[in-house]
Amino acid sequence: MDRQPVLKGERLLLRPLAPEDWRALYAVASDRELWAQHPVPERSQEPFFREYFDKLLANAGTLVIEKRLSGLVLGSSTFSNFRAEEDAVEIGSTFIARTEWGDGTNRELKQLMLIHAFNYVGLVEFLIGEENWRSRRAIEKIGARLTDRVVTAENAGRKIPHLVYEITREEFAIGPLAA
Repeated sequence: MDRQPVLKGERLLLRPLAPEDWRALYAVASDRELWAQHPVPERSQEPFFREYFDKLLANAGTLVIEKRLSGLVLGSSTFSNFRAEEDAVEIGSTFIARTEWGDGTNRELKQLMLIHAFNYVGLVEFLIGEENWRSRRAIEKIGARLTDRVVTAENAGRKIPHLVYEITREEFAIGPLAA
């Protein structure tokens, strides 16, 4: 699976993360309110975001979210945990500037990423911190459903339970984001 494609939507351009994206992404990420419900709220602080950014670079599946017309960086999202044998991939680690909340940016982002993913797999998963109600509602709006699985991930030295949401190719084809 190509985990670092260039994807173009009506308003967004998604492109592979590069080291020179640090400044623009940190300008978005330094907003403390952005991380208020996130399992690692300290991510707005430079040392925590630097560690996170370095992990994103190493992931080789992170896409920078830009406004197509202006090139303004709005955040990032990742394709990770690709498992060909299970016909699955995870979309996650998404953060978007608060100025874009509620305006369709997340919807277009996820639509572009899901269309791309379903060219390779039949199942897309989303792992979300159980207390991250904003992200949980957003993912439910695009048609993902909560499973009974919980994955514990280590983040900033803490073990954090993440709920697993998923959507299949067939569900996507008839759901709220169907192209």
